[in-house]
Amino acid sequence: MHVLIPHFNAAERILSNMLASRLTRCSDPSERLRLRNLQAELELEVAMIHMNLGHLFRRYAEELVDALDDPEGKGGAMLALDEHEAVAIESIRRLYQRTQELDGIQ
Repeated sequence: MHVLIPHFNAAERILSNMLASRLTRCSDPSERLRLRNLQAELELEVAMIHMNLGHLFRRYAEELVDALDDPEGKGGAMLALDEHEAVAIESIRRLYQRTQELDGIQ
């Protein structure tokens, strides 16, 4: 979780800024529509991730506090994710990976 949340925040910010920048520079109507659709998809995915992370944090509040109090990770707290939480975690990984790939293109 210590790495996942900062990666998610960075990926969200980078992708959002990248799409906004490209929309500002774009004059082709069909490309603008494509970029707006991508922007809407990103917003929807981010909202889903936030909702499921919120559920995860509420469900495992005590375990997460204990993990934060154990910075060396010696307690080895393992969380059993439900299907939606697992999808949210995987979505964060995919978003971050796409951000890394796009960062190499620009």
